[in-house]
Amino acid sequence: MVSHGQVIVKFGNILAKRCLDQRCSTELLRAAEHTQSISSQLGIVARVKAVTGESKASSELLLSNVQNLIQAVQHVLRAAEAACVKGLGQPSADPEEEEVAAFCQQWRKNLTQHRVKAALNSDRDELGLRKTRGAKAEPTLMSLVQEQPPGSRNTSKHPSPRKGHTVTDRHW
Repeated sequence: MVSHGQVIVKFGNILAKRCLDQRCSTELLRAAEHTQSISSQLGIVARVKAVTGESKASSELLLSNVQNLIQAVQHVLRAAEAACVKGLGQPSADPEEEEVAAFCQQWRKNLTQHRVKAALNSDRDELGLRKTRGAKAEPTLMSLVQEQPPGSRNTSKHPSPRKGHTVTDRHW
């Protein structure tokens, strides 16, 4: 979990550097820093628990930290969505930046397709409001991460600095 948190932090930092909107960039950096902090705490708690053995208190603390990390990762992904919508600058020649850009472009493409379909097939009620029953939710970065089949999770063709994980590994 800790290494996956680090991957999300790196993803957020890359997007924040490329984001054209300063507010989105700042929010993304803040979310990535928060995730970094929680990920580090989780690593410490896990190491302490490994040394001290089983106790209810240490198990509860570990579980709490895992839940906090999941929430922090979701915050990074929501901030990343906002950054992608606001616009990103051109990636550098860095392979990880190119990979992040491709991942974000795929999500934007999915979002655009979803919105076009929703506009063409919009069922409206008698007041002219769109019906929400049966409507499919807009795609999110989290859903794109979660929908990858297990065999295609690592889309990178280059080694990663973190235990074999790349920025867009999808092990969540």
